Amino acid sequence: MQQLLNGLFLGSIYALFAIGFTLVFGILDRLNLAHPAVFAAAAFVGIELVAVGGLSIWVALPLVAVFGAFLGLVIERVAFRPLRGRPDAHFAGLIGSIGLGGMFIALLLWRYGPDTRRFPVEAFPSTAFDLGPARVTLLQVAILVISVLLMAGLTWLVARSRLGRAMRAVAENPRAATVLGLNVDRVTATTFALSSALGAVAGALFALNVNSAQLGMGTAIELKGLAVIIVGGMGSLPGALVGGLILGLAEVFAVQYVGSSWRDLVAFGLLFLLLVVRPQGLFGSRRVREV
Repeated sequence: MQQLLNGLFLGSIYALFAIGFTLVFGILDRLNLAHPAVFAAAAFVGIELVAVGGLSIWVALPLVAVFGAFLGLVIERVAFRPLRGRPDAHFAGLIGSIGLGGMFIALLLWRYGPDTRRFPVEAFPSTAFDLGPARVTLLQVAILVISVLLMAGLTWLVARSRLGRAMRAVAENPRAATVLGLNVDRVTATTFALSSALGAVAGALFALNVNSAQLGMGTAIELKGLAVIIVGGMGSLPGALVGGLILGLAEVFAVQYVGSSWRDLVAFGLLFLLLVVRPQGLFGSRRVREV
């Protein structure tokens, strides 16, 4: 029971990160590899807002989301939009996002140095609850609730709102969306902003959970995010949620019953087996887009 709960809490952060990843990929067919840098930058900014600015974590998290949204706009404007008309726009944007992500990390190194940074001890209450044989902290519950609410809100936004309909129209056929009067540039920029805002909140929650922020923390979770969106089904928001939870559970049970050094092997091995059984991912394959 304890490991099951730990896996759910960890998996919810993976899912939140992966949903931000798959939002851009599923709607715009672009792979934003600057997303891990946003994850790391948000963790450092969140710690500074709490430790130096003296803000409550509940005030800092919305500000971190706004910061992430701003970085998303920068990524779209600098790394993707200027390259959109090229025949190799997909690959060029991917390389551009890698370069911009590297610049973000360099700026973090200049601002904060190479040392690990942590939230103050009093940043969040250390309250814990006993659920039968398991022990759950208030922080873990808060992380799970925040992650689920954000993911549910995003799912509703894409499925039910006017903005979501515009996103789906751009995903189906950008040229037809333009003919119908949609501002494709605005929809694209908004999608990047939402994606990076989710990634930023995930970064701050991850740093709060482990009470540690490092320059390479985004790189460490990048492959896991890619694995999650592939296993869940390319471009599927529910798939990213389920895939993140599966990865989190696989990791904690691997540590418990096999050993910490086998964690990544067991987790990625399980994901590989899922793809062997169902190559299109848990939630089906993407439709072929007409050009």
